[in-house]
Amino acid sequence: MSKKYKIVYMGTPHYAREILETLIKADDVAVSLVLTQPDRPVGRKKVLTPPLVKVLAEEHDIKVLQPNRLSDKRMFGAIREAKPDYIVVAAFGQILPKNILDIAPCINLHASLLPQYRGASPVQQSLLNGDEKTGATSMLMEEGLDTGDILEIVEFVIPKDMRLHALMQQLTNDARELTLSTIRNFENITPQKQDDMEATLCKKIKKSDGEINFEDAETIYNKYRAFEGWPGIFTRNGVKLDGLSIIEAQERHEPCMILHFDTEAVIIGCGRGSVRIEKLQPAGKKPMSAKAYCAGRGLKVGNTLI
Repeated sequence: MSKKYKIVYMGTPHYAREILETLIKADDVAVSLVLTQPDRPVGRKKVLTPPLVKVLAEEHDIKVLQPNRLSDKRMFGAIREAKPDYIVVAAFGQILPKNILDIAPCINLHASLLPQYRGASPVQQSLLNGDEKTGATSMLMEEGLDTGDILEIVEFVIPKDMRLHALMQQLTNDARELTLSTIRNFENITPQKQDDMEATLCKKIKKSDGEINFEDAETIYNKYRAFEGWPGIFTRNGVKLDGLSIIEAQERHEPCMILHFDTEAVIIGCGRGSVRIEKLQPAGKKPMSAKAYCAGRGLKVGNTLI
């Protein structure tokens, strides 16, 4: 019988669940222990909900631990007792302490082309910056934040109309393949030091990041792409925008002015460029066509939307 790689796995969201599923399905991998974040209250009713990684692991009778802190001595003992060949980490949400890093090689799957976009929101940051390409990186973990040696990289050219969910799924698929490649070829890979001079850091997304002004059409469109789902994009008075596209990116206009209507959509001028908006949703109300929103407020061509 061929060798089975013994894995301890750490991860929490959908991205991590998909990678775990790939490891579980692989004939040459045995996942004996999974660590994930504690169950959290979700939604308006604050229903205590387990991480997706936990749900999947329990479906396959894999032991699950949910530490508040990895510094808990019991976590070190449980991981060491599992005697892993590798510790695989994907969007776990905690920094690994040195005593755990020393148990076995720790392989992290990060959704950017390191050293670009170290930190919490690499996929959103790539879209915010209008990058032409991104990718997934497997790296050896150390005590710093995404600073370890690079093992393997997969690149992906981003279509101009691709938004967060589709890009995240693409990078998840790439990371699934990359995980198995790195584990299977680990002994033959020469780790490469990251160039810290080229490093960039991205922070956790806040709801307030979704607020827009109408100074630049490309900036608005990239926020629309990056903040799909949450926090979305909205004006200073809380009106959410959806179905947004760029008409042009260079002409100068009075910011937020209604230029014309296009069936049920509205064309809005920006300090630079203009955008087409299909739907608007006032705070606390249901979405409606942009034309219906304007008609209900008596807004016409030449008026400002907000």
